[in-house]
Amino acid sequence: MDVHMRLTPLISLIAGILILTMPRLLNFIVALYLIIVGIVGLMGHG
Repeated sequence: MDVHMRLTPLISLIAGILILTMPRLLNFIVALYLIIVGIVGLMGHG
């Protein structure tokens, strides 16, 4: 859980920069984030 709490802001920052530079990545980044959060939630780590 501690690793997840430190990683979330970093991932959000990187995703925000990528979306600002390449707006077409928005759908891909959101979909990837939702898939990862779903998998982590199903595995019981969320």
